[in-house]
Amino acid sequence: MGTRRFLVTAGNTREMIDRVRDWGHIFTGNTGYAIANALAELGEVDLLTSNRKHIAQASAEAGGRIRASAFTSHGELKGALAALLAREHYDAIFMTAAVADYRPEVVAPQKLKKDPTSGDGLLLQMVRNPDILATIATREDRPFSVGFAAETEHLLDYAARKLKDKNLDLIVANDVANPSIGFNSEENACSVIDRDLHATLFAQTSKGKIARQLISFIALRLNQV
Repeated sequence: MGTRRFLVTAGNTREMIDRVRDWGHIFTGNTGYAIANALAELGEVDLLTSNRKHIAQASAEAGGRIRASAFTSHGELKGALAALLAREHYDAIFMTAAVADYRPEVVAPQKLKKDPTSGDGLLLQMVRNPDILATIATREDRPFSVGFAAETEHLLDYAARKLKDKNLDLIVANDVANPSIGFNSEENACSVIDRDLHATLFAQTSKGKIARQLISFIALRLNQV
């Protein structure tokens, strides 16, 4: 068996509203970076991240085992993934990044100004972004596909639905309503759901430890495919 290759996305997408404003999720990407680090012990990793700090960290800490590059918008991430998948074969892809489902239909060329004659607020017309992960998972040559679900309620039900809808092999479900884990916390807890809808719980601990536990668990599945 040759060197294994992995593809990881981390962070969030930001969609421009005008020249100075954007909108998106509030994820730091630290869990995704921890997963990339854990995977680097098993093979080579391509990391696409919205957090520029990860690029410097990967260069300093991973000894060349992680090739990191940045993205900002849904369109940039989609293009970067398409280029990598056309060029490389990956044993598994880990889509930890929080990708915006919608973007403004029109990006204002200049900063939008408040209308002093109206107190009604600002209305934005949004259009739906293509589902990047679902598109990848339909490829005949798709890698082993691991998705991530961040939910505030009905965690396992919503994650299981996402697993089936996107044709994933595994999905990692995170309860982002819990303030002690996720987002800006240094700790996390999660459940992994497989195609048989069996859930395996990983108890709260540091994001680095969670990442290594996840990769050990997933590596056993990879050895079976």
